Amino acid sequence: MAHVALFHSVLGLRSAEILAAERLRRAGHEVITPDLFSGETARTLNEGFRLVERIGWAAVMRHARQALGGMPDETVLAGVSMGTSVVAGLWPERPATTGVLLLHAAVDLPVSVRPGLRVQLHAAEPDDFAPPERVAAFCQAAREADVDVEVFRYPGVGHFYIDGELPDHDPAAAELTWRRVLDFLNPSGSNSKMQGTA
Repeated sequence: MAHVALFHSVLGLRSAEILAAERLRRAGHEVITPDLFSGETARTLNEGFRLVERIGWAAVMRHARQALGGMPDETVLAGVSMGTSVVAGLWPERPATTGVLLLHAAVDLPVSVRPGLRVQLHAAEPDDFAPPERVAAFCQAAREADVDVEVFRYPGVGHFYIDGELPDHDPAAAELTWRRVLDFLNPSGSNSKMQGTA
């Protein structure tokens, strides 16, 4: 069993994260989905960015840290879009994490990261939040730090392809993503290590 903290997107805590958490729980994992916006949600990215600006990034990160207060040090850090930036902020503070899951966006690798740490990145292709040059820089930094990184790109889908309530939704890509995430959380039960595109 893994402990997972799943941080939502700039749209707020919605069904995409809640349903994903339920799926992971059915597989035997303990999952929390912190509400970083205190119940507020947005319908579009622009609304979400304005919401973050009003709430303040410091408050967002404070809520994230508070949510992790009762979780084990080895808790897997997972983020959806904006949630990957939350993960990036928490990552250096939680060196014992057993894994990092980045969904829909690429981040910069922290300066200090534990060798051997397992990381997965899932993103549409193309995706402005995971441009090729940023993903390549992330992978290069991971190799230099001896981080075990897997990158999965999903050609032709929209940015929020896992979200069943949005036009970007792609059921096949979403299903493949969550199967790969479950393999990541259950490494001993995986049949093989997959890397590449959908």
